[in-house]
Amino acid sequence: MIKAPPLLPASPRLEAALDRMRQLHPVVIDLSLGRIERLLAALGHPERRLPPTVHVAGTNGKGSTVAFLRAMAEAAGHRVHVYTSPHLVRFNERIRLAGSLIGDDDLADILEEVERANDGHPITFFEVTTAAAFLAFARVPADLLILEVGLGGRLDATNVIDAPVVSLLTRISLDHTQFLGPSLRDIAGEKAGIIKPDRPAIAGPQADPVANAVFAERAAVLSAPLFLHGRDWSVAATDTGFRFQDAARTLDLPPPGLMGAHQVDNAGLAIAATAHLPLTIGDDAIRRGLVAVEWPARLQRLTRGPLPDLLPSDWELFLDGGHNDSAGEVLARQLARWNADGRPLDMVFGMLGSKRPLDFLTPLAPHVRRLRAVAIPGEPNSVTAEDAAAFARTAGMDAAASPDVEAAVTELATLAGQGQPGRLLICGSLYLAGTVLALNA
Repeated sequence: MIKAPPLLPASPRLEAALDRMRQLHPVVIDLSLGRIERLLAALGHPERRLPPTVHVAGTNGKGSTVAFLRAMAEAAGHRVHVYTSPHLVRFNERIRLAGSLIGDDDLADILEEVERANDGHPITFFEVTTAAAFLAFARVPADLLILEVGLGGRLDATNVIDAPVVSLLTRISLDHTQFLGPSLRDIAGEKAGIIKPDRPAIAGPQADPVANAVFAERAAVLSAPLFLHGRDWSVAATDTGFRFQDAARTLDLPPPGLMGAHQVDNAGLAIAATAHLPLTIGDDAIRRGLVAVEWPARLQRLTRGPLPDLLPSDWELFLDGGHNDSAGEVLARQLARWNADGRPLDMVFGMLGSKRPLDFLTPLAPHVRRLRAVAIPGEPNSVTAEDAAAFARTAGMDAAASPDVEAAVTELATLAGQGQPGRLLICGSLYLAGTVLALNA
């Protein structure tokens, strides 16, 4: 049996601080700006002393867009802070200071300082740790901060930023409807809350024109210049990669370093943002960043470790954290490309109970030979393995439950037997992806 390492850092002091932060509010998600505004005031308003900031909201593609923009800026020689969530294996992944993940001791120091300033007041884990990130970002010099929204936008804790240099809006789809509203218009309205007066905003490709309409309404009220995909900038596949165009330039570029046709859209949004930054990112840096980009659990191929070792040597193993209808659609396009070479695809699937399994699984069903469902370890809100398998069968898949990821991979490899090389995709949740990365370390 493979034993997974602990998901939190080894520092007992840091683990204790993070555990205390989780006890400060009775619920995990309670969207509001009042609590973090109070805490930031007690800390001397670090959010007002940040480097030039790019604010990124959306349902799908936020993390990849952040990763592309970071890679391009760093390829140009700039020092970049980055804030993302959730983490996959270690909390430190959320806070990148001038190119490096924050260390355990520095993070523990910041958290304890924020804890003292908070003085026991109720505040959510995301809010208090966002305040800690702002404090760290304000104290370490950098040329740029790329700030990813946690949930929604309008009432997200990151939205205390008054004047980002540019706001980026990735693809909007139905997700977190219990917090953001039941319709795409509702969700787009919450995401559009990061658009600020007189500050440019750029929207990526949208599946439904209602999202762009909502963005345009918000931008018009605030006199914010709005740049829309398809109108003000575009991307298109070419024989050697893709072409980016906006009003000022046409760039013929290599394929992005992240797999999937949808990553061209995310890369394009990052490139569009470079025109609005108070620093220079030249065409060569854009090209080098596109190729060098890294972002785990986005169609990430796992080639070494205990899990690939369970498969025949001629198999391929991939990991993806997508978990909603849009993610299912873009994964289905990639799976169709894979199926074209004749390799059968098997899947290991797990998902949180707050998601919509059928919306995710239905577009994947025609491309999957067999599925084994697992519960996400350590997540009380996980769909059970039995229920996840039932959802997969409803979607039309040959599916059964497995006790854990290792058992699922082993069983699928055994069922395939000898002969034709295959592919295996583990997917359905970033939380499952984090468990897999820890398991495979």
